[in-house]
Amino acid sequence: MSKTMFTSAATSFRVFNILKCSKYTFLRTTTYMAAPPSTTVYSGALSIDSSADASPSSGDHGRYINEARPTSPITISLQEWQAWGTDSPLPTQVAEIVEEMIVSETESDAQMKFGGLGGKLKGDFKTQEDKKHRAKYRALDDSEQKLHFFSARQIACRLLGSRGYLCQKCWLPLEDCMCLSVVPCSLWHRMRFWLYMHPKDFLRQNNTGKLLWQVFGINSATLCIYGIAEHEEIMWKAFMHSGRNNVWCLYPNKNAPTKSVEDSFNGNMSTSFLHEQHSTNSSEIMNFILIDGTWSNSAAMFRRLKERADLVWGEDLPCISLTTGVSAMHKLRPQPSWDRTCTAAAAIGLLDELHLISEFESLGLNKQAEAVENSVDVLLASLTGRRLRMGRSITRRLRHHDDIC
Repeated sequence: MSKTMFTSAATSFRVFNILKCSKYTFLRTTTYMAAPPSTTVYSGALSIDSSADASPSSGDHGRYINEARPTSPITISLQEWQAWGTDSPLPTQVAEIVEEMIVSETESDAQMKFGGLGGKLKGDFKTQEDKKHRAKYRALDDSEQKLHFFSARQIACRLLGSRGYLCQKCWLPLEDCMCLSVVPCSLWHRMRFWLYMHPKDFLRQNNTGKLLWQVFGINSATLCIYGIAEHEEIMWKAFMHSGRNNVWCLYPNKNAPTKSVEDSFNGNMSTSFLHEQHSTNSSEIMNFILIDGTWSNSAAMFRRLKERADLVWGEDLPCISLTTGVSAMHKLRPQPSWDRTCTAAAAIGLLDELHLISEFESLGLNKQAEAVENSVDVLLASLTGRRLRMGRSITRRLRHHDDIC
């Protein structure tokens, strides 16, 4: 992805004014937080409900461990899948990979272990599974099949590695659960966020996209995982029903005209559209895509969106630039540069900029932005507290000093 910058109007909407730069971008870049400890996980011992009474062993920081060998494979249930933040069906390929891994464990002397950054597979079982899955990946016919397989395996491993360890709502370790501190808020009924998330960001503890459905609910902020066919079909079906004129991507597309929020919406919305209180017509919903992935991954994600838009509409996906500032998460999570911010901050910026347009002023979008900002503060406090408890540093090395002006 190109390093296109948004131009700031030196405006700061509830962001850290530690910098006085004139150029900003809003896409997020993520680095893993404190690595979870290595854990042996058996299929028969995996917790399905994050509220289950897990009994962490000393020094395990909340991982759920059971030494009993399972008598039969246990796969991912629909209830468990949807508890992670979606109302979609369990993706078929994800379910198949999970079942294959669990069956492989029961037939092998190696134990399924997860640990380290991202809760990755570890040990002899990882060696066996990696060899098997690399061979399967190479045997696939085309890039589309390879993407589907890659994404499904990422999700399958993260689901198994996070069972009984992460809270299913906030994606933090159970002992650091922040759910009671997040205050829900209703998003304006004619607005919907789509979190187009890279599979490597799924269940990341410091992911901020998850905050949007924690605050607004899964029907107002919908998860769509890149490369998961069922998710992408659901999203595009909604877009096709709404029509191209009601879909925007928050992304600095240098190869096509990119409008500001003011240029896109000032004077372009009818009074009846903005103030109709009880319309349930999904064709009158404003759909905003937030690309939720690292800066390097986002280029491929945006390219996939563009290709689908060209196939569906025969033209480019409409893009919006934001005037945004530095996210609070910069204090804890390193970015490629100080002028890029997180997914939640992009949503805050959009809501704030829409609120400044006179037609939108009475919709309370500033209050909705404030609710998201408060949830970012809660997440930052939870992650900071965990780092301190584990004896880890909460200060991050500054990078790209030339960007600070």
